[in-house]
Amino acid sequence: MHSIHAKWRLVFISALVLLLVGCASTQSRYYSSAVDFLYPDKKEPVEKPGIPVMKIPMKVGIAFVPDAGRYGRSRNFWQSFAGAGRSNAFKMTENQKTKLMKQVSDYFRKYPFIGSIEIIPSPYLKPKGSFANLDQIRTMYGIDAIALISVDQVQFTDEGVASFLYWTVIGAYTIPGEKNTTHTMMDAVVYDIKSRKMLFRAPGLSEVRGSSTPVNISEELRKDSQEGFQIAAKDMIKNLDEQLASFKAKVKESPKEYKVVERRGYHGGGSFEPWFILVLAVFKLSIFWGRRKMLASSRLP
Repeated sequence: MHSIHAKWRLVFISALVLLLVGCASTQSRYYSSAVDFLYPDKKEPVEKPGIPVMKIPMKVGIAFVPDAGRYGRSRNFWQSFAGAGRSNAFKMTENQKTKLMKQVSDYFRKYPFIGSIEIIPSPYLKPKGSFANLDQIRTMYGIDAIALISVDQVQFTDEGVASFLYWTVIGAYTIPGEKNTTHTMMDAVVYDIKSRKMLFRAPGLSEVRGSSTPVNISEELRKDSQEGFQIAAKDMIKNLDEQLASFKAKVKESPKEYKVVERRGYHGGGSFEPWFILVLAVFKLSIFWGRRKMLASSRLP
């Protein structure tokens, strides 16, 4: 009789542990897609892009493509008990997006063939707006090309060895048995708007690993999410700098693929400063009069 009670007690405790632990693996995702924005009904362009007529210095816009979706994560018993894990995947705020676009614009300004740079607010881009939406922005801001930034972040949570201690309230609050992994990709793709041709792209990647208790998992995942965005953005900007330099060389080497037209007043790297032109003129004039005086003195008897 005693062995039967012990058996049922073991079954009860095992069931209770499974109830408290709940899901062994959870996942959340936040993403946006330049392909879905530009080609909402198809993955490939219908017509072949034209030859871009690049007016130097170029006028460039920078914008984030609209968010495509957020998938929430499931919760176990302790997350539900503490109110954790209730939110969907974490997303970038407009303030974060604006700061990042300013950093990107600084790298564009390093190159003489890039002129004005416009930061486009997110509301100006419509979901699935395609090139018709970009044509509107081109008219509004007077830009030639646009850098579209997209984000794809996935967070995984798996229970570690210490998770069996969750059957106590103290364990659920103090034991970091949740193993969290955050994968982030941030991608900048630059298009010549009028010709519909992609000029170049620069991706950035990051992976953040952490741990948490089931109760504070939401707070820890939020921190990992922000760190993932920051690391991926730095990697993207580094690659963007390399791609800009490579693109400049590619344009020179492929005259059939890119038509370059210089704007009025542009001289391939900037015009001379007015003060320098004035000094140069005075210098030439002094040489001219000096030669005349020498010539006149040589004719004297």
